[in-house]
Amino acid sequence: MRVLFRADAGASIGAGHVMRCLAVAEAVQELGGDALFAAASLPPALDERLRAAGMAVHRIDAAPGSAADLAATRAIAAEAGTAAIVLDGYGFSEGWRAGLDGTGLRILAFDDAGTGEPIHAGLIVNAAPDAASLPYRKGNPDARLLLGPNYAPLRREVREAAAAAKLPLEERGGLLVTFGGSDPLGLTAPVIERLAPRLPPGVWLDVAVGGAVRDVAAVDAAAECFKDSVRLHRDTPRMGRLMAQAGLAVSAAGTTTGELAAIGTPAVLVTIADNQLEAARQSEALGWCALVAGQTEGAPERIADVALELWADPARRRIMADKLAGIVDGQGALRIARALAEAVTPR
Repeated sequence: MRVLFRADAGASIGAGHVMRCLAVAEAVQELGGDALFAAASLPPALDERLRAAGMAVHRIDAAPGSAADLAATRAIAAEAGTAAIVLDGYGFSEGWRAGLDGTGLRILAFDDAGTGEPIHAGLIVNAAPDAASLPYRKGNPDARLLLGPNYAPLRREVREAAAAAKLPLEERGGLLVTFGGSDPLGLTAPVIERLAPRLPPGVWLDVAVGGAVRDVAAVDAAAECFKDSVRLHRDTPRMGRLMAQAGLAVSAAGTTTGELAAIGTPAVLVTIADNQLEAARQSEALGWCALVAGQTEGAPERIADVALELWADPARRRIMADKLAGIVDGQGALRIARALAEAVTPR
C-alpha cells in the first residue's frame, strides 16, 4: 500500500495538518506500506523530519488549492503509483476535492467542521468528542466515517510515551508550554514573561516551539531572561516525553489535544483559531482541561493566571487527569491506517 499525503504547514496555518498526517503515515509504514508527502508550503524543519522518517517529499510550485496545485497533486499520485490519497487542510474547495476524487483513487479526508457539505472522500476522519452527531451523511451518504476520539491520530513517539510508566502527577515538576508548530498569535514569549517569574520554587517551564514560529527572537529573549526556570525545546522529536513529564500543560487547542488526552496530562487549552473552538469546548465539558480564548485581549495574562491557579491545586489536577482515562487510547492512527488498507484491498 502506497499512500500520498497532501497537507501544508507554515506560519499562518501552523503544523497540525502535517503532524496528524505524519501520525497516520507512520502507522502506514508499521503496516508494511509506503508513505510520501506532497506540499505547496512546508517549513524546512518539517521537510527534514518527514525525510528522516523515510518519507519522500514532493514540493508543489503552485498556490495551495489552485488548479495548478490539483494538477500537480494528481500527477504526483500517478507517477508514484499510489493507491490512496490522504487530504488534510482547509484551503481545498469542493471543486478541488471533486477533481482529486476524479483520479479514481481511494481518498481519505480529515475534516474538523462536519457541516454536511460534500467532502468527496470515501473515508472521513473527525476525532472530536461529538463528531458522530454531526451531519456528515447529508452530503456524504456512502463515505466510511471514522469519528470520535478512537480515531485521534497520535505519532509513534507519543503513543510510546502514553504506554510508558510515568511519575504520579503530583511529583512532576515541569509545566509544559506549547502553541503549536507556528504559534500564529505570538503567545509563547508573552506567556513566558508572565508565567516564569511567578512559578513556585522548584518548578520549571518546558517550552516547546516549532520551526515555523515567527517571533523566534522574542522567544529566545524571554527564555534567556528566565533561563534558571525555562527550558527551551526547538522542533523536538520528544514531545510525548515532555507531555508525560508535565504536571500541567498550556497548549494550543488542536492536534496536541488528543496527545495530551492519551498521555493523561491535564491542560489549559488555548484556542488560536476559530475552527478549534467547538472541539475545545467539548474537551472542556469532559472536565479534563480549562479553556482560554487566545484571540482575545489580555490572553497571555489570563493564560498565566489560569495555569498558576491549577498548579496550586494538585487535587483538582488529579481529578482532571482521572477524567482522561479511556478517552483517547492512542491507537487512532493505526485504526485509520487499517481502514485505508481495507479500502484499497480488492475484495
